[in-house]
Amino acid sequence: MSKIVNILGIGLRAQSMEEAVAAIAAWIEQRRATYVCVSSVNNIVESQRDPALKTIHNAAGMVTTDGMPLVWLCRKNGHKTAQRIYGPDLMLEICSASVERNWRHFLYGATPEVLERLGNNLQARFPGLVIAGSYAPPFRPLTEGEDHEITARINAAKADVIWVGLNTPKQERWMAAHLDRVSAPVMIGVGAAFDFHAGTKRQAPRWMRRHGLEWLFRLACEPRRLGRRYLVGNTVFLWLLALQALSLRAFPLGKGR
Repeated sequence: MSKIVNILGIGLRAQSMEEAVAAIAAWIEQRRATYVCVSSVNNIVESQRDPALKTIHNAAGMVTTDGMPLVWLCRKNGHKTAQRIYGPDLMLEICSASVERNWRHFLYGATPEVLERLGNNLQARFPGLVIAGSYAPPFRPLTEGEDHEITARINAAKADVIWVGLNTPKQERWMAAHLDRVSAPVMIGVGAAFDFHAGTKRQAPRWMRRHGLEWLFRLACEPRRLGRRYLVGNTVFLWLLALQALSLRAFPLGKGR
């Protein structure tokens, strides 16, 4: 059974992929409105700077271990069977499980071109998969009218799962803001999974992902965009972990747990 592990004030689920899929399936069947934060080291660091973002994470139905460092920390805390619940892999597992259950999916994020390729690739991989709709938001804040319109469109699609492919923390904020507005029971923020499964960005080799080196691969691919996130963010993360381990600073779980 999965457990909550406090990593710098964020409650992470120490669980297997099977447990994660089972929990999401139960929420869908029960029509329980919630969202899933697929969280990496970057999410944890950003939440230290932004208390509202920390609250959003701790109010989620599930915060997953998207990065291997978070998996290792869960195992160090006694949860030896904890696995990496990686956004792209979680997306494939849920899509696979949804075919026989007739779950309907809505894709929110990216660009029209990416969404078209993503939908085609997923349906080719999982025959019978229902993509009930998609929307590529503009690269600016939506007006109130636009937001109302797209929310109505999502609800009209009768989606069971809304996949949100925006940058962190934009996708987490969007899910929290729309929790009581969309009729879909589950929203899952998976970031770059849209580009990976659409084939518009390369994934790190599996051996790098398994050994916690995906950040290095992505940094090499996009140094200007990701340099600060990984080089500065990872250093801050290690420093704060040391403070938590030595009990020199308290990191209580925020609201929501």
